[in-house]
Amino acid sequence: MAYYPSYYQPYIQQYGQQYGQQYGQQSGGLVWVQGEAGAKSYMVAPNSNVLLMDSENSRFFIKSADASGMPRPLRIFEYREISENTPSEAPKVAENNYITRDEFERRIAEITHQEAKKDELPL
Repeated sequence: MAYYPSYYQPYIQQYGQQYGQQYGQQSGGLVWVQGEAGAKSYMVAPNSNVLLMDSENSRFFIKSADASGMPRPLRIFEYREISENTPSEAPKVAENNYITRDEFERRIAEITHQEAKKDELPL
């Protein structure tokens, strides 16, 4: 371990605290940022990912950096609450977006008849 004179200790401690806060290395808890701009400006350590919670909207961000420390594109997600009473969402079908079996068979017969007429026409 390196020896530092006592007058360097306050600077070393201050730098260590800033480094921990800046790179999201707090023990427990969430990292909150103010909007997308706050997430973009948040520093990430090389080869790491950080989950950032938006304090202004129902969003969270995943920010990561490659081995050289260059940030990767910011990933943005929105979240919503899902309760036990909420039914699972089934795809909604418009009421007029279907036909009966009779209508289907009639339309097939029309198409077949039109195709037969095309084959009969001389070129």
